[in-house]
Amino acid sequence: MKNTIAALGMMALLGCAHTDASGPGATAAAKNAVTAADYYPLAIGTVWTYEASMLGEKQGISVEMLKKEGDFAVDSTGAQLMADAYGVRDQKRYLLRNPIEVGTKWTNVVSVSSIESYEIMSVDDTCETPAGTFKNCVMVKSSNRVKEGETLINDMTFAPNVGIVRIATALDSRGKLIPQSQLQLTRYVAAPAAIDTTNSPK
Repeated sequence: MKNTIAALGMMALLGCAHTDASGPGATAAAKNAVTAADYYPLAIGTVWTYEASMLGEKQGISVEMLKKEGDFAVDSTGAQLMADAYGVRDQKRYLLRNPIEVGTKWTNVVSVSSIESYEIMSVDDTCETPAGTFKNCVMVKSSNRVKEGETLINDMTFAPNVGIVRIATALDSRGKLIPQSQLQLTRYVAAPAAIDTTNSPK
């Protein structure tokens, strides 16, 4: 589940990533006041704590940004993340792409047999988690065909200035959605001020 955070970011949920975004991409994003980087802080010292639920079992997961390696920020799970003109990405995929608007689509080719499709579904979600209620969230839906008739669906929710606050994973088996796992933010500590926002209203 830690890898799911880093790769999804979370998240990794393999090859050099090739991306193909629809729309004007970075050019339009540059004109907007809000970009993908505003939804995934990568400052060293930032800490996210999550509750992961899978197959009826729950466990706590803590992720901390530890150091910089070149253009990438490295977290405690080993994930490497960076923000560029196109969005926020790890070494294999873009997790969130510019422009931040409903309908923005992109694909990540993470291996010869694995192609992930992403789309921004909402930019004004309100997401309630154990860490609090977050407003103006971006919800991204991704899909990855596992085999004939089966597709893995991930709904990722990003809160402004916080990062990923929820991930829900389901298997679409010939039109029937079967829940697989859920990840929810329970605590967030920002860097460098280290302000604990646990259970504080957003």
